[in-house]
Amino acid sequence: MRKVADAARIWRLMRALGAEADSDGRIYFTGGATAVLLEWRTSTIDVDIKMVPESDRLLRAIPRLKEELEINVELASPADFIPELEGWQERSRFIAQEGRLSFHHYDFYAQALAKIERGHTQDVADVHDMLLRGLVNPDVLLTHFASIEPRLYRYPAIDPPTFRRAVEAMLQV
Repeated sequence: MRKVADAARIWRLMRALGAEADSDGRIYFTGGATAVLLEWRTSTIDVDIKMVPESDRLLRAIPRLKEELEINVELASPADFIPELEGWQERSRFIAQEGRLSFHHYDFYAQALAKIERGHTQDVADVHDMLLRGLVNPDVLLTHFASIEPRLYRYPAIDPPTFRRAVEAMLQV
């Protein structure tokens, strides 16, 4: 049975992935890992990551590291749920360098929009924390939503008017 991921466990994962890397790359944390590392949550069930570029060596190491570190690691990012935001990599905040890997928080605006779209209770709470902490600006968030709105047809599970209402409602709070 894997344990919840607290900050110490996430840092161990970062060091282990860095030790495995044989080429330069970036790992982007999304969701709960961001919340834990920025300390508005103490733990998360899964550590969601996006690897750029993808590395067969790291992908093969992840199952072993999951068992060794007793941590759930999933390959997931906001771009799996909503259209990719232009400039997301430049807005992704640096966390640390471990070996040949640099670790970053996936763009907060993309994370917030993906969480709003999903609408789970924890996701909504996370977006509230992101707004309270100034990680996302409401006006900029709405601008980013408008930039992806014409491409929402590529995500048939999303109802664009419902998504827009959810974004606007989140920003009213």
